[in-house]
Amino acid sequence: MIGSWIVRAGLKALRLASLLAAISVLSFLLVSHSPVDPVQAYIGADMMTVSQEQRTIIAEYWGLNDPPLTQFLKWSSALLQGDLGMSLIYRQPVADVIGERFLHSLALMAVSWVLSGVIGFTVGVIAAMNKGRWIDQAVKAYCYTLSSTPAFWMGLLLLIVFAVWLGWFPVGLGVPAGMLADEVSWLDRLRHMALPAMTLSVIGISNIALHTRQKLIDVLNSEYILYARSRGERGVRLFFRHGLRNVALPALTLQFTSFGELFGGAVLAEQVFSYPGLGQASVEAGLRGDVPLLLGIVLFTAIFVFAGNLAADLLSRLVDPRVKAKEAI
Repeated sequence: MIGSWIVRAGLKALRLASLLAAISVLSFLLVSHSPVDPVQAYIGADMMTVSQEQRTIIAEYWGLNDPPLTQFLKWSSALLQGDLGMSLIYRQPVADVIGERFLHSLALMAVSWVLSGVIGFTVGVIAAMNKGRWIDQAVKAYCYTLSSTPAFWMGLLLLIVFAVWLGWFPVGLGVPAGMLADEVSWLDRLRHMALPAMTLSVIGISNIALHTRQKLIDVLNSEYILYARSRGERGVRLFFRHGLRNVALPALTLQFTSFGELFGGAVLAEQVFSYPGLGQASVEAGLRGDVPLLLGIVLFTAIFVFAGNLAADLLSRLVDPRVKAKEAI
């Protein structure tokens, strides 16, 4: 038992290491061929006042004059020692920038993840229990529309309606402008996070709702459900006694494996609302040629998505004993 667990843990660690190595090489190749000039992006608006000698000094300071292979070897050797490098645009260690920005993104993604999961699961159950009726048709139309809606478009729509027309929420940013950090209350943070979280929640509902609906329909058509109905069980009692366990685990697994889509949606939502999260930092790093920060965010995102898939795998093993039985065979 313990030996098999150690073997599985070792395989997971090996997969993560190989994944990070492959992503590091591929990301560095793509960044090295980017048309963005890191020196020009670093200097910014003062480009006309900086001489060629100063440009050369800046490039040498950041190691930008070295061949791409040399840059990659220096970066990878520092990475193995736990050093992600310095951010060109923030003038801070990459680890500090990621840690600070991820706290904002984590709160945003956690709220939207829970809301989309709960609402999507509930809507999917209601649609399946009323298959063929008007409410089922309305849920399907709603989900199909949302699944083809870009996150940035939904964010702009919510921004126009709730921030511009109604004035219920702020237009953007993570805190009120011009307010000191110690003066910002949790209520202010929640008001600024409401529209970005609503954007991600609305977009994330469709997948879990459609998946839950189809899974529950399959369960309701099974033989043991037909036998339960023959005994007089109906409606909510039938669902909680025989359907909930069979649809809850697939729904939870789908939610945990959607971490990649969640982060991708957060990138777009944070850009629309100028929310100071990790997604906005990744866009700025890409547009301004901040290679250390961009590579650090890419690696961190890979670990984040891998953790979601690992959590889904562990959850399925704990909740469903049939998974362990298959592995034993």
